[in-house]
Amino acid sequence: MSGTSLDGVDGVLSRISPDGHTKVLAHASSAFDPALRGPLLELNRSGPDELHRAALAADALTRVYARVVQSLLDATGHPPADIVAVGAHGQTVRHQPQHQPAYTLQLGAPALLAELTGIDVVADFRSRDVAAGGQGAPLVPAFHLGAFGQPGRCRAVLNIGGIANLSVLPGDGHAVGWDCGPGNALIDHWCQLHLHAPFDRDGAWAAGGKVQPALLASLLSEPYLHQSPPKSTGRDLFHADWLQVHLNRHAASPVDVQATLTAYTAKCCALDVRRHAPLAETLIVCGGGALNHSLMRALQQELPGVEVVGSQLLGLPPLQVEAAAFAWLAFRFVQRQPASLPGVTGAQGARVLGALYPR
Repeated sequence: MSGTSLDGVDGVLSRISPDGHTKVLAHASSAFDPALRGPLLELNRSGPDELHRAALAADALTRVYARVVQSLLDATGHPPADIVAVGAHGQTVRHQPQHQPAYTLQLGAPALLAELTGIDVVADFRSRDVAAGGQGAPLVPAFHLGAFGQPGRCRAVLNIGGIANLSVLPGDGHAVGWDCGPGNALIDHWCQLHLHAPFDRDGAWAAGGKVQPALLASLLSEPYLHQSPPKSTGRDLFHADWLQVHLNRHAASPVDVQATLTAYTAKCCALDVRRHAPLAETLIVCGGGALNHSLMRALQQELPGVEVVGSQLLGLPPLQVEAAAFAWLAFRFVQRQPASLPGVTGAQGARVLGALYPR
């Protein structure tokens, strides 16, 4: 899995039982170097020679995927023949569910990945849901239901990557979910711009600033936040130019902007918990945002009646959850079982997701 945070690739080796129960056997990751991260970020916007640049980036990304797969095999002693399939998400560079016709685009070279690993590859998970009239995102609520759901108890799962998505698990065997808005994308961008660091480690920089109410109110006026689900978003909306429009109206020191952006992410997520999961007893946080102490504190302050915890307390560390979800989606494809939730994406019905590239 490589997500909208654009920080690198996370992979897991999972053993999945016939009923879908997942046990993670190993985790490996590989950070993006600037020579790959820069082109991937640029491909979120229109520019010259896009097809050529996209092909080169897809090739480079796939080679990182292959290294992560090899790391998992080396760590566990498994040969490629032991592995049923690799679930490869690809890198989202465009997500336009509101466009007519709707589309979503994940870069990758799954045929190359099958060649490099000697393992069947399942990829292109989102396009079938879009073809069926859905948003193509988020796809993880079905996995969250199996991994974190508890009968009779309402829980919510918040994945904070570049974009934040929320799954609501009412405790009745069903799940709903959608993208809340920005996760780490704006926080990381601001940190990279001013500290030349990939992210705000532990949220320490944000902790030294003061939230600016006028700037925060301006950010919260974004119409997307007030749309009803199903909905999904990405860097197509929440990008540097979008942020600069708000900063032009409400100037602030860099550290105060960082504090305000952290508060903004927390408020976007908390607003949706209050609106759509008022009975939630627990908010389970995963993704890189779960490691940001300032962000976690802000979430708890916004949701005083809810227990806000990292997913590691329920047996699955935050950086493993999304990769485990796409391993599970590959398992569902191999079983030819639907993996989408029409109530989440708005599709006409549940669909088998993915395409197979045999080894």
